[in-house]
Amino acid sequence: MDLDRIRADMGQAAEELLSAANLKPGQILVLGGSTSEVAGQKVGTAGNLEIAHAILDGLLDVVEVRDVQLAVQCCEHLNRCLVVSEECQERYGLEPVTVVPVPKAGGALATAAMERLERPVVVESIRAHAGLDVGAVLIGMHLRPVAVPVRLAIRQIGDAPLIAARTRPKLVGGARAVYPDANR
Repeated sequence: MDLDRIRADMGQAAEELLSAANLKPGQILVLGGSTSEVAGQKVGTAGNLEIAHAILDGLLDVVEVRDVQLAVQCCEHLNRCLVVSEECQERYGLEPVTVVPVPKAGGALATAAMERLERPVVVESIRAHAGLDVGAVLIGMHLRPVAVPVRLAIRQIGDAPLIAARTRPKLVGGARAVYPDANR
């Protein structure tokens, strides 16, 4: 695996999504991913901490500069809980849970996030403003309504498909309602 390419592609994808989503400082980007899929294997069969760190390297460079909060989804064995910084947990009033993700229960990305995020905490759920899904591991449950697909120039990370989404407020009203063009 070309870890430098993974790092660069994740950075480019994050830049593009944060611009398209117009994320503001403090808002949340959720990341879900399978390092097995990135390596060309079946999800959950070949977790790889080196790939996980390369993915986070590319992302953290971007989110830290923009002051965006990162939430990293655990695998299904931890019911898709998320690793966030204590700052994010407190800012959004998220309820912490007691567990430590490891590669075989939580996944390589969540394990690496526990090592890399400042004062990491695991929470059960979140309502993120945008998301990146590496390997189609399903992050939709952690996005705010209404999720809007974002087509990125980078379509895959390694061998894994890359899916991106931003969110917008719900359009309410009816035939007489007027909506601003922003956030559509």
